Amino acid sequence: MTHRFLSRYISRASAFSRASLLAYLLAIVYASCYPFTGWRDISGSPYAFLFSGFPRFWTWFDVGTNVLAYMPLGLLIVFSLYPIFRGKRAVFLAILLGGLLSALMETLQAYLPSRVPSLLDLTTNILGATIGAMIGLMFARTFLNQGLFHRLGQRWFREEARGILAVLALWPLAQIYPQSFLFGHGQVVTVISKWLTASFGEPVDLGESFRQALYLHFDHPWQFWLSETIITAFGLTGTLLMLLSLLQHHAPRIRLSLVMLFAALLAKTLALALFFGPENGLVWLTPGAIGGLIIGITMVSGLAFAPSPVQRKLAMATLFICFAIVNLIPANYYFVSTLSAWSHGKFLNFNGATHMLALCWPILALSFLIAPKRAYATNK
Repeated sequence: MTHRFLSRYISRASAFSRASLLAYLLAIVYASCYPFTGWRDISGSPYAFLFSGFPRFWTWFDVGTNVLAYMPLGLLIVFSLYPIFRGKRAVFLAILLGGLLSALMETLQAYLPSRVPSLLDLTTNILGATIGAMIGLMFARTFLNQGLFHRLGQRWFREEARGILAVLALWPLAQIYPQSFLFGHGQVVTVISKWLTASFGEPVDLGESFRQALYLHFDHPWQFWLSETIITAFGLTGTLLMLLSLLQHHAPRIRLSLVMLFAALLAKTLALALFFGPENGLVWLTPGAIGGLIIGITMVSGLAFAPSPVQRKLAMATLFICFAIVNLIPANYYFVSTLSAWSHGKFLNFNGATHMLALCWPILALSFLIAPKRAYATNK
């Protein structure tokens, strides 16, 4: 009976919603436990915050952030449960699961010296999950059953490819975290080097070790300019080819690709303007980025109507090359010092979530592209 229920749920529930929910859950966990350092034992109970009342000092910014952070969670839970659980039952489960997740995160924060568990945070998180669940209840049928978006999804995308759309939908959001290069996601070598340095108590630079092993030297400005051009071009080409490989022949390929690119650049511009001031909104528009955009758009235009398997393989190759170069090129120390000024303060949780997304996006994309799924079968 349980097996029949799970099979029925998996076959009817939205794969896009489930994949989005999983990604968002991971983002919440990462943001709640960021920066993952200084874990400690505590003498009292980790649940003491439940009985200590609301903190004396708080800001509307914190309240609004906590509410907004859990609204997508409540919405995605309702969407993921549809159509097996609907109405009040779906809302109740979304509120319950959102509350349990928030309580767990607040409890874990008791063991982090840089974080303070709070009953106010728990309450506002539950409020956010409740609001999101109510919004999800109103729009579930429109988006997932008989609405315009559902019909367009069936008309434009192959049914087997719905899960990977969640990864593509995260690409514009991955631009929010400030990066050295446009579309230069997945700089994991630097993060791993910091972890190893903290673990062994000695400086570890894996990027420098790789460069020495490959006899790579970055001594001239033109090398950084060329690297930025390649990263931007290949990052853009790989992402858009990934999108194109999922489309039906009659889908508006060019328009969807332009919407995807515009959403990414808009997210990048707005994020930089918000975090560093309006005058820095277009700081990403460097000569290397401009050259990469021109090359990337040209490559995508020429491959927009290529066979789906060809697009998939080229997407995999270009994203891998982009990922490799991002992790081989030396750090931009001006960028690092600028980023350190943003990594603290009120945006600590948001910074952690966007950092994780920027790190993991190319890995998620490559894992879907490498997997031998039916989603990439040749269109009939």
